[in-house]
Amino acid sequence: MPDPRCPVCGQPSARRSPGERSAFPFCSDRCRQVDLARWFGERYAVPAEEEDAPGDDDATVTGQG
Repeated sequence: MPDPRCPVCGQPSARRSPGERSAFPFCSDRCRQVDLARWFGERYAVPAEEEDAPGDDDATVTGQG
C-alpha cells in the first residue's frame, strides 16, 4: 500500500503512532493549519442540493388585489 500523501502539499503524511498526537493525514502542523484556514475562508464547500420547501411551487398566489 502506498504511503498516504498530505492533501495540502502532496508530501508524505506524518506517521501516526498509537497514543501520539500527530498532524495525520497532513505532513505537518503547518499544513493542518492551512487546511483549517481554507475551511474557515469558505474555499472548501460540501456539495448539496437544495430541496423545494413543501407548498413552494410556481403557482400564482391568489387574493392579491
